[in-house]
Parts: sequence; C-alpha cells; structure tokens
Amino acid sequence: MPLAHIQHGEINPPLLILHGLFGSGRNWGAIAKRLAHSYTVYALDLPNHGRSPWVEDVMAYPFMAEEVAAFMDAQGLGSATVIGHSMGGKTAMQLALNHGDRVEALVVADMAPVRYTGREHLTYIRAMQAIDVAQASRRAEVEEQLRDAIPIDAIRKFLMQNLVPNENGPGLRWQINLAGLAASMDAIMDFPLEPEMEPYGGPTLFLAGGASDYLLPDHMPAVNRLFLDNTVHYLDGCGHWLHAEQPGLFTEHVLDFLARARV
Repeated sequence: MPLAHIQHGEINPPLLILHGLFGSGRNWGAIAKRLAHSYTVYALDLPNHGRSPWVEDVMAYPFMAEEVAAFMDAQGLGSATVIGHSMGGKTAMQLALNHGDRVEALVVADMAPVRYTGREHLTYIRAMQAIDVAQASRRAEVEEQLRDAIPIDAIRKFLMQNLVPNENGPGLRWQINLAGLAASMDAIMDFPLEPEMEPYGGPTLFLAGGASDYLLPDHMPAVNRLFLDNTVHYLDGCGHWLHAEQPGLFTEHVLDFLARARV
C-alpha cells in the first residue's frame, strides 16, 4: 500500500516524520522545512489518514511499522532517522524494535511504549460521524455543530483540518477513515510488548510535554527496557501537541539531539 507523503529537500540524509492520530504529514510543514536544511524529510500520511489509502486491517503497530518499512523500500531508503508523535511515535518505536538496523536515530514526541485508555478519542470520532458533512458547504458550519461535543477550541480546530471538499458529490467529506479508526482504537491505544522483544540500541530522544501525562515516571521501566540509549526531556508548559505549541523549541531540541547523535 503506497503511503502518501510530502518531501522536503532531496540531497541530505533521509528523515521520516510520522504524525499522530487524526493528523497528517501536512501538519508538520513548518518543522519539516526547517529540518530540510539538514535532512531530506519525508512527512508521511499513515494508513486511514491524510491522502493515504483507507484499509480494512486493524491498525495494530506491527502492521503500521511494516507499511513504513515498505515505504522506505519504495523510496530506496536503507535506513533513516525517524520522528514520531503520539500514534506516530508508537509506530516509530515499533519500526525501531522490529527493524533496528533501518533506524539511525529515533525521536518520540510525547508517547511511551505502554497502553493508554483513549476514551476521549472515541468521543471525537462519534461526534464527527454524527454530522452529515455532505450537507455542509463551509467548514465553519461543521465546526459549530461540533462545539458542544468537543468544547476545546484547539482540539476542535485540529480535527477540522481533516474536513475537505467532496470531489465525488455535494458538500464536504472527512479525509480520515472514521469507521476504521473507531474499529482500530483498542489497537491504537495498546502497544505490543512481547517478552522476547529485543531492545533498540540506537540513540533515542523522548521529548515530552511538561503539562502532558503521556510520559510519566511509571512508564520509564518500559522505556528503559526497550530503548537502551535514551534521553528524556520535557518542554515546560507544553501539552500533548508540543510540536504545535512550541515548534521552534521542539525543532531546536531535535536538531541538537541529532547533532550529538551524529546522524
């Protein structure tokens, strides 16, 4: 399955960006352009997101990691540096654990290799599914209908980036596969920890939001067992979408880490 992507640059070492749940490679444009001064950046759309195909498979992380590996094969990339946020962070971790020789260095943004609850994500999906977007002509109409179910402006506006013109009919359509995401939510919240899983030994940065609860002290035993050469840093005042809240600071930390890792 060919994953859609946006490429920035073309002559430097490769770097992949894997977005989080409800996101797309397009969300990372400003950061990707800055990283493209030092890397050839591929901002991917993961399955059921952005311009990538919708799939019937449950979006378990071994499946998504293999799709990323297949993308690398198609691009002729033997190895690459990988940055992943949230769901993309878990996909990146799975790729590193399954194909450690293909990941030069790893940056995981606000995520741990553990299971989460994810109840609010299903609430968002149900709210989006409840609106007949084919009858809407403007995104503002749909956003207003979502206001009661999703009262936090930043989250609602982020989700609205998935609403696009319907090329095959009237009104608008959701670019993400809402039904597929709902069916896969248990797998997306999970992380498959096999007892015999070999750890990843490459340089790894866990960059977390100081105001987020996605990377907690209780998660560190799993982090330390699976990622032997890890560094953890918290961005003060940032929440789960730390790369959107402080893109400049986020990028500085990433570049500093990669310079020290010499990749």
